[in-house]
Amino acid sequence: MVYKVIGLMSGSSLDGLDIAYIHLQENAGKWSFEFVRTACHNYPDAWRQKLATAVSLSALDYQLLHVEYGHYLGSLVNGFIEENGLHYQVQLIASHGHTTFHRPAAGMTAQLGDGAALAAVTSINVVSDLRAMDLALGGQGAPIVPIGEKLLLKQYDWFLNLGGIANLSSHRDPGDFIAFDVCPACGVLDRLASREGMRYDGGGALAARGQVEQTLLARLNELPYYGYPYPKSLANEFGTETIGELIAGFRIPAADALRTYTEHIVFQVKNAILLTEKGSSDPGSAGSPSPAVTRRMLVTGGGAHNTFLAGRLQEVLAPLHIEPIIPDAELVDYKEALVMALIGLLRLREENNVLASVSGDRRNSIGGALWMGQEG
Repeated sequence: MVYKVIGLMSGSSLDGLDIAYIHLQENAGKWSFEFVRTACHNYPDAWRQKLATAVSLSALDYQLLHVEYGHYLGSLVNGFIEENGLHYQVQLIASHGHTTFHRPAAGMTAQLGDGAALAAVTSINVVSDLRAMDLALGGQGAPIVPIGEKLLLKQYDWFLNLGGIANLSSHRDPGDFIAFDVCPACGVLDRLASREGMRYDGGGALAARGQVEQTLLARLNELPYYGYPYPKSLANEFGTETIGELIAGFRIPAADALRTYTEHIVFQVKNAILLTEKGSSDPGSAGSPSPAVTRRMLVTGGGAHNTFLAGRLQEVLAPLHIEPIIPDAELVDYKEALVMALIGLLRLREENNVLASVSGDRRNSIGGALWMGQEG
């Protein structure tokens, strides 16, 4: 059976809403997928501002924005369906929403985008609130994408997503998939590029002209988060506040800040790989990776378009016998929307869609709230 699902993803970099209409099929336990139509709707300045400042709202205003954004998502989906002639074809919408608060230690996460409003506007069934169950069971609630990597992209050994936050995932052994947030990535790079009036540093051209500020790099790499064992995840404020304030304190040109932060991302990705290859969450444990076979790392997210960052990753990972692979643009840009579609479908099928080995909760779980937009 072919399932026809729309996946929605809004990342922490606030660049826009990714919409992917996917055909998913399961045959004897093996999943396959096809991108049918995709689009990215850049947020107008007004919506970018609303989402960026949502965490400072009162409880009432936050809930009003939650509903408003759900209706806005619905209008974008309806426009996407109209533009692509998809009327009466879409069986399900799986919406990640836009993350605002993320407090794993308190068992709480919040994503804007009321699923009921989205279902009401589109008259299509919706799965939303994808992370909440995992947190309720004691997990980190992030990353949740590895279930898609496990089921849809088995030909790769490593997965690196360079979005607003960089996260890494891999099989530690055949039955154990691990993943965690590495460090803020494009969110920080984009804010640094904005100092020069740019939305982002295209291809990393400005960073390539800069110089590494070694003291700043050392301070960044000494931040306590990087010494914590996995599973672990990051809130957006780590990039906007902790790292943003640290970089601002050095008062260096934007090109040097971009160059330094690019090196920080590369260093932390390599460090995260070395940590996982020890086979333990204890950074001081014994063991070392076997370099005999070259492993393939799928690199996706907006940062995969940054050729300077991608080149530095290739240089740094070569001694570890890991080859970064940048796939076609559709998978680079819409991998997370694809996985949201799968997660929503698994929820509809009442099958596990969150892996305990990734999130650190008590067991695998079925996450997501189901809203019936279609009449019974």
